Amino acid sequence: MNSTKKTTTWFIIITAPIACIMISLCLGRYPIPFSEVVEIFWCKLTLSTCTLPDVQQSVVWDIRFPRAVLGAMVGGSLAISGAAFQGLFKNPLVSSGILGVSSGAGFGAALAILLFNTALVIYPMALFFGILAVCLSYMIGRIYKTSPVIMLVLGGVIVSSVFSALISFAKYVADPYEQLPTIVFWLMGSLASARVEDIAIAGIPMVLGVLGLLAVRWQINVLSMGDKEARTLGVNTRRIRGIIIVSATLATAGAVCISGVIGWIGLVIPHISRMLAGNDNKILMPLSVSLGACFLILVDNLGRIITGSEIPLGILTALVGGPFFVYLLKKTKGGGW
Repeated sequence: MNSTKKTTTWFIIITAPIACIMISLCLGRYPIPFSEVVEIFWCKLTLSTCTLPDVQQSVVWDIRFPRAVLGAMVGGSLAISGAAFQGLFKNPLVSSGILGVSSGAGFGAALAILLFNTALVIYPMALFFGILAVCLSYMIGRIYKTSPVIMLVLGGVIVSSVFSALISFAKYVADPYEQLPTIVFWLMGSLASARVEDIAIAGIPMVLGVLGLLAVRWQINVLSMGDKEARTLGVNTRRIRGIIIVSATLATAGAVCISGVIGWIGLVIPHISRMLAGNDNKILMPLSVSLGACFLILVDNLGRIITGSEIPLGILTALVGGPFFVYLLKKTKGGGW
């Protein structure tokens, strides 16, 4: 890749999510012209007086902006986690929730709704149980040291099944008029309640996780060659595998605790990135972050525009991502895998 093409690629990767966020601020049942969105941002950043109505300022700055930013962060975190796990386990069917983090976070949120029913408790409990699920998967994976990767995946399947059963039990004992609808809606995924404060709460684990994965993305290329080859090249496979798992867990748990369970992004987006950029994780993983951010912002906009009431994100990511993934497979015939 020559320097001009490389510069253009990185420019697109960085600016695409920013452009999607700015466009998202204009869309909705109360459309706002782009020039007015820019004016509102300029006034907020410079602390100057804005001549536009307070309603428009509130819609852009207090409602749509945190929602769009969190959508970009959640989509990017899920996408890069899926790409990292696919490279680590050398399996194209692996997604960001392979080690049980989504099921664990879902149970944590359901338990918090049953006991407390406040967002201040739901977020930390979802984050805690998501990380706990991965820790349990890792402990199960340590039973047999001969095939750690296979046992780790098996541990994730077991832990996911157990926490899924616990989620079902939580639904069973929940109050059918108040608690059950809240649990069901949370599990389907949504950014409707996004606030500026949520960016700081969930942003810390997501940013740490994404930066950790970006820092070791070239080692994932070496790990995909096999443990023996990686050790021959001087890579500490156990340490790098641990960094990948911890970073991907932080990114995924931070995303799930703020948005609920959103499927398909961690599976589909890495494949789309691979079709566009090939298998080199040095460019594949940043591209996955960018595409994941843009994809979830697009889906969130569809969810709040196409009907009078919002459609949960988990439904739309499956309805949009599945057929689009099949179309890409047919068009490229798996090229770039």
